[in-house]
Amino acid sequence: MMDRYSRQIRFRPIGQEGQGQLGQRHVVIIGLGALGTASAEQLVRAGIGRVTLIDRDYIEWSNLQRQQLYTEQDVRDHLPKAVAAKRRLSQVNSTVIIESMVEDVTAANIERLVRGSDLMIDATDNFGVRMLINDVASKLSIPWIYGACVGSYGMTYTIRPGQTPCLYCLLEHLPKQQETCETSGVISPVVQLVAAHQMTEALKYLTGAETALRQTLLSFDVWNNQQSQIDVASLKQSSCPSCGDNPVYPYLNAPPLHFVTLCGRDTVQIRGEGARDLIRLEQEMSGRGISCLRNPYLLMFEAEHYRITAFTDGRILLHGEPDPRQAKHIYETYFVETFTN
Repeated sequence: MMDRYSRQIRFRPIGQEGQGQLGQRHVVIIGLGALGTASAEQLVRAGIGRVTLIDRDYIEWSNLQRQQLYTEQDVRDHLPKAVAAKRRLSQVNSTVIIESMVEDVTAANIERLVRGSDLMIDATDNFGVRMLINDVASKLSIPWIYGACVGSYGMTYTIRPGQTPCLYCLLEHLPKQQETCETSGVISPVVQLVAAHQMTEALKYLTGAETALRQTLLSFDVWNNQQSQIDVASLKQSSCPSCGDNPVYPYLNAPPLHFVTLCGRDTVQIRGEGARDLIRLEQEMSGRGISCLRNPYLLMFEAEHYRITAFTDGRILLHGEPDPRQAKHIYETYFVETFTN
């Protein structure tokens, strides 16, 4: 079986010892879109011992252009990304322990999800989730690798609690652009390049080569042939509420948001309890003359001009309505009334 990793072992900075270390490590990947699938495949092929895959969403046609683990059949089956990713990765390397979690990462569950891991990979496009990762990294002393891309632009930085500035320290120096993949698109090469930098840093850290870690914030635009590196070591702040001398972990301790607009998606996510029983929900919707699509993970139906997806963890995605106030009204109509009658 070690022949599987022979080319990696022959790379002297890793060698036999480094390969053995990889086999004992646990990495959590938060987000299984373009960056997450690229990172997960590289780690699994490299022989990581255990990987935890966390994502709240399901696969859509627009994902196939760049999210490399998914197929057209996955879209037709309305599979959650975490489920489809685990299925594919288990076929790639059956020796890796792969855990998949169809969950929304929140302040209430992130410590449970990441505790005991050696490294976290940021593969989310959600600022709030990134700040949760940042807080829990500082609190539990777990390093993480930030990564982001949109259009042809990418950025990555390796954050080690107690040694480097955290993301909160860097906020004033990050781009203020509000572009997303939904509004400005994204090309696959920039995804692969960001993931390549993230995974190179991951391999360094996981094999004990910490002195080789990049110390700079790296950004690049592959279309316009631009690249820059910024030395941010001096930006570490002793007063930082996330990683400073007296941390309060502001995002971990923030009140929960029950109605959240997903950036650039014309969609509101609702956290509730009424949708957990998908069989009963399907029966109720059928009684109203609404046809549903259901699998073990979610139920989907169309009502009025909305597409509504309910998950077994109680979350609901309301597509076609960016206003949380209107989303609350729709939620009450189709879920609260249904499960209180």
